[in-house]
Amino acid sequence: MSNKELAIQLLNDIPEYKLGYAIAYLQGLRADEEADDAYCEQLLEEYKNSSNKDDFVPLEEALEICGVSLDELQD
Repeated sequence: MSNKELAIQLLNDIPEYKLGYAIAYLQGLRADEEADDAYCEQLLEEYKNSSNKDDFVPLEEALEICGVSLDELQD
């Protein structure tokens, strides 16, 4: 099995809610350093200009947003 076939097989086994992580990672591998730096700078500027950057999100709400439970984290 080639590396590409293995990657595709692993992607097929990943739950839908975790695919965003895999996509972000793959995009990062494909991007060059300059583009990555520009993207990170853009994210930082968006954060600095955000009106809700100091909002507190309770752990339970963050877990729900991420699609995991506290029990899953403790295992």
